[in-house]
Amino acid sequence: MLKNCYICGLNIDEMLPKFLLATNSQQRLGYLYVVHTEKPRFILEGSEDDFENDRQIYWIDKPELPQIEIDTLIAEAEYFIDDELDCEDSMSDDDEEE
Repeated sequence: MLKNCYICGLNIDEMLPKFLLATNSQQRLGYLYVVHTEKPRFILEGSEDDFENDRQIYWIDKPELPQIEIDTLIAEAEYFIDDELDCEDSMSDDDEEE
């Protein structure tokens, strides 16, 4: 498995944040994705309107963890998206005031 970026030589695990936020407006309008970049990697898909209750998890790596640790990772992903959306709202409010 590739551990270093072939362009810059940096360790990939150190380059990427633990979570990334993504959308796919061309194929899944109204859905957001949280990508967990550390092992076990997964993508958490949820609707923009009700992410907590309308979500699906897609495992990239087999989760070889106790269920409590899986639940913790999912909770961290949900906290991440809440925090990101709150930050985005705050930045939008600041732009409107200017």
